[in-house]
Amino acid sequence: MKSSLVERYDALVIERDLHPDASQRAAVKRLQGLVDAFGKGKAPAAPLPKVLRAFFWQEERPRGLYLWGPVGRGKTMLMNLFFEMAPVDKKRRAHFHGFMLEVHDRLHRLRNGAAHAVIDPVTRVAEEIAAETRLLCFDEFAVTDIADATILARLFATLFAAGVTVVATSNVEPSRLYDGGRNRDLFLPFLALLQSRMDVLRLAAPIDYRAQQDCAGDVYFAPVDENAHAAMDALFLALTGMRHGAPATIEVKGRAVFIPQVVGRVARLSFADVCGRPLSASDYLEIARRFDAVIMDEAPVLAPEQRNEARRLITLVDVLYEAHTLLAISATTAPEYLYDSPYGEEAREFQRAVSRLAEMRSAAYLENCVAGRALAAR
Repeated sequence: MKSSLVERYDALVIERDLHPDASQRAAVKRLQGLVDAFGKGKAPAAPLPKVLRAFFWQEERPRGLYLWGPVGRGKTMLMNLFFEMAPVDKKRRAHFHGFMLEVHDRLHRLRNGAAHAVIDPVTRVAEEIAAETRLLCFDEFAVTDIADATILARLFATLFAAGVTVVATSNVEPSRLYDGGRNRDLFLPFLALLQSRMDVLRLAAPIDYRAQQDCAGDVYFAPVDENAHAAMDALFLALTGMRHGAPATIEVKGRAVFIPQVVGRVARLSFADVCGRPLSASDYLEIARRFDAVIMDEAPVLAPEQRNEARRLITLVDVLYEAHTLLAISATTAPEYLYDSPYGEEAREFQRAVSRLAEMRSAAYLENCVAGRALAAR
């Protein structure tokens, strides 16, 4: 007999020697309710015509879930369990950055490729996505771009109307999404829509589980001194068999991204190369696609006003983490002190980067990386 999500969670607590957590267990029960709802539902194979949606599918559609809480509290682990068990043929899991990049790409193709102008391209794109997806799961739901903020209400209104169920994890409650963002009034209709179509549940676990993991200690070196340089050189040599790589340029949507040293699927660059320049999530996604290991030299302490650099580092860590890429860093100080800002969205989001950098040093994470396994074999 196939075990329930609750049973799998209980087994995982024992297997990983986790601290029993009432908050996690409440979230698991809510996710189990979604699994059960999908198992009993009689959703149509394709989205219904608009004229029939309100009469046929309104009552059958499972409500979505917005699961939020501090970094390292197990949100990703719970999403893993739920996504694996959800009995849905057309299900998709995506990092929110990557999903919105795809949306903008589709909008661009639609606006430039249509023989006749499309009156509402956002709705058209949403209908295309809805035709492909019944369950849409987002890791790390965060809105920082005004271009995203201005279209989310129209995009998600169509997705919800077409019967798509959305499950998302985030570090912040819905009311703090895009907090302080430019023209935030354009974003408020989306907040109202989200809270009307998704249940909101806080994961208030007391322990940062990423910080509790045993640290391999050989991919983060601070401070930046002769020892750190020697360690980074040795790591590059161990991964590639060469002391130096050749410069390379990768193209992303017509832009050139310069990588100072490349050997096979290993890239070496400085913080200034990858976070000091105006690169975007699409650039980092391409780097993650091209390379199994990224070695980044000389990450400095960022001043509070260096929000752009902090945002790029947050995005880079998010993308490489999701891709299971080995990330080695030499830095001026420990991760938690790299961006010591008392305020702003980036300061809050940076805590996620700190937590993920801790996990990315763990033996468990490195064993799950292609480059990490190759390094262990050597």
